Order: sequence, then structure tokens, then C-alpha cells
Amino acid sequence: MHPMLKPALRRAWRGSGTVQFGVTPAHAVKVGPMDIATGCFLELLDGTRGMSLLRAEARALDLKDHQVDTLVARLMDAGLVDDIRAGGPEADALRSRADVLERHRPDLASLSVVHSEPGGGLRRLAARRSMRVQVRGAGRVGAAIAAVLSGSGVGRVEVLDGGCAEPCDVAPGGLPASAVGERRDSAARQLVRRSSPGPSPRSVQPAAGRAGGEPGLSLIVVAPRDGLTGYVPDPRTAEPWITSGTPHLYAGVIEATGFVGPLVLPGGTACAGCLDLNRRDRDQQWPRMLAQWQSGRRTAVQACDLGLATAVAGLAASHALAFLDGELPASTGARWEAALPLLDWRSEQIGAHVGCSCGAGGHTEGVRTSGAGTAHDTMAG
Repeated sequence: MHPMLKPALRRAWRGSGTVQFGVTPAHAVKVGPMDIATGCFLELLDGTRGMSLLRAEARALDLKDHQVDTLVARLMDAGLVDDIRAGGPEADALRSRADVLERHRPDLASLSVVHSEPGGGLRRLAARRSMRVQVRGAGRVGAAIAAVLSGSGVGRVEVLDGGCAEPCDVAPGGLPASAVGERRDSAARQLVRRSSPGPSPRSVQPAAGRAGGEPGLSLIVVAPRDGLTGYVPDPRTAEPWITSGTPHLYAGVIEATGFVGPLVLPGGTACAGCLDLNRRDRDQQWPRMLAQWQSGRRTAVQACDLGLATAVAGLAASHALAFLDGELPASTGARWEAALPLLDWRSEQIGAHVGCSCGAGGHTEGVRTSGAGTAHDTMAG
């Protein structure tokens, strides 16, 4: 092990005997008591020394071997230590791609803060390269989501949409102006390739039961250009995903209102069918109105503000990446909404309906855990 204090966490002395790592309450940690010798030892934790060399150099600071081992262990328990050699074979392969890794420095720093174990950040970043995500929609929201996922290291990002790109599809981070007139799916594929920091690994392991080496879908992001079909999804469209157990996340903009969620875990959280049944229970006129909205003349231009669309795309991509990295983001079984002009993000829990065929109504939905709201303490020894 070559311990390194996580460089993403800023360090400051709170007083003569306590050091705080990190600024924000979500990830800050206070370490104490801390004397001058121990404070000097912290400077040695830069990833260039193994434990044997650290113990040897610490003796010059009058620190005993067991003090060094105890301090490093407690810093690790507090999530403050990384190991530049940890993460497994996939992480080693990523380290060999200096050009790709350099693009991912900020992502890796963020992952190291979020995931406390040494090598946890690089292991998750490397794991993204073998994942396959499908984005349904190549408008202002969907195309930007696909670009962010590809740029964040997801190895295979597919975009499904029809027709040709129009001027209203163009957005910073999404389809460029040069794509107008091209097939949307072709333009989106080019966007995904440009956004990727490098080619995905060639040796992708096939999913169980799949031929040809094609990995199964890790996630589907539903972000149609028509915000209504994302806000009020058709349960029939989602039936194959429920049957195959494929997680899927809804996102989009409708009538100057952005939304992210729900993230559906088939059989565990509310699905499109649950959404529909819940609405019918609350409003007897809902089926009548929905039929009119779906069959009536559509407006020529969606009310999809560029700033709001970009915010939704960023939030949806972040939720998707959190899920791919093994977490349950706040959109799990819930929907987040913000409407112009105030943009006050609010969440609504969506309960699984007992009458839905997805079966989630008989199960406990995923429970998320969150960190403390203030810096927590760890004893230095």
C-alpha cells in the first residue's frame, strides 16, 4: 500500500490540535488531537512511499511504528486516504491510458471524495468503461445526457431517436448546429464519439446468456423530445424493461417544467404503470384528459428553455452515474421537478401501486443513506 491523503479535500488547521479535511459539510472530517510531529507526518502521505518507508521516515519525527500504523488506519477509516495502486485489474488497465486518465482527473477526484475506500474512485471509474447505457431521445435534454455519460467514461452509450435534427435541437453540450438536417441518431452517435475521452475497452465480457460479446444494458435513460411522453410515460413501452429487469430513468422538460425521475428498479420501485394507476386514483378525469393530450394536435415547438434543459440533462446524468457507480440516487422511486421562473427543485415520492403488474407494490422500495450534515470527528491516536 502507498497511502496518499486525498488531494481533492482541502486541509486546514482549526486550532493548535485539530485539522479539518474538506470544506463542505457533506464530506468534511475533523482529525485530532494533532501534535506538530503528526502534522509533519501528514506531509509524507503523498503516495510515493510504502508503509515500510513511511515508518522509517516517521522515526525521525519520534513517531513509533505502531503510531504510524494506527494513524494511517484511522485516516483510512475516515475516508481520507487513497492508494495509488489499488482498484484491481481494470483500474490498472486505466492507469496505463495516461491520455484518458488525464481527462478524468476531476471525475476521479470527485469519486475519491464520495467513496471512502482506497482505490474506490478509480475502480468505479474503470468499471464504467464496461457498461452499456441507452438514451432514448436526442433533443436538447437527451443528447446532452448522452454526451455527459460518454464523457464521464461510460464505455458504450447508444442514442435512439428518429427523424432529422432541427434547429431547435441544437444546444451547447448537445447536438451542434452542423447537425441540422442530419439523421438524429447518426448525429447523436457522432456526439457520443466526440465526447468520449477514448475508445472503450475491446475485451468486453459478455453478459450471461448473451452471444456475440454484447453486454446487457446497465440502464435506459428515457428523455424524449416530446416532454409529455417522458412526464406521462406509456406503461406499455416499459413492459419489456420490467420483464427483463432493466433499470430505467425518466427525464425531460414539459411546459417550462423540468423533471428527473423516477428511477425505476423493476420489481422494487414504482414504474410507469404505477404512475398511471396512482394518477387515476387521485383524479377520475385523468384518463379523459390524457387521451386528449395524446391525440390532439401537438404544438410546433416544445416549451423547453435552454438553461432548464441543460440543468435537467446535467442532473439526470449525475443521477444515472451515481446509480451506475452502485448508489441509489434521490430519484429512486421519486421525481424531482423545477419550474420556471423560480426553479425551486422539489421531490415527490412515487409509491408502488399494489394493482400494478410490475409487482413492486408488494416489496419495500430501495432505501437511500446520506452522510452527516456537518463535519464529523476522528481521533488521530
